[in-house]
Amino acid sequence: METAPDFTLKNTKNEYVSLSDFLGERNVVLLFFPLAFSGVCTKELCSTRDNLKIYNSLDAEVFAISIDSFFTLKAFKEANNLNFTLLSDFNKEVSKKYDSLYDNYFGMKGVTKRSVFVINKEGRVVHQEILEDSGQIPDFSKVQEVLAGL
Repeated sequence: METAPDFTLKNTKNEYVSLSDFLGERNVVLLFFPLAFSGVCTKELCSTRDNLKIYNSLDAEVFAISIDSFFTLKAFKEANNLNFTLLSDFNKEVSKKYDSLYDNYFGMKGVTKRSVFVINKEGRVVHQEILEDSGQIPDFSKVQEVLAGL
């Protein structure tokens, strides 16, 4: 598979986080989601919150990425007690690199597609699922199966 594009984005504390900081250390799960506070996104990220022990046991760091500002993501994280890092791709650069942007999403241009990428410690994308239908949720059992095999 291909090498995962590196990136640096702001977290909910206005701190920069880079993918390359985790290479060689942990596997990484990138969860791109359309919009904070929307129904399916809230369901997806709360499910991830509730299953974080599984990802930790599989030596995986979870990052959820959307085009929302880090201010919005901070409120979303606090409102839902999310226990993993949310990253703001406000300028849409990372979503573009991962081919995860809608051209038109309910009349809005450049909203992140719901997708998941599993990146191994060597920085290679070993699994990806990019959903065109934002009402669907990625197959997290497959994500966990891939992680277990690393």
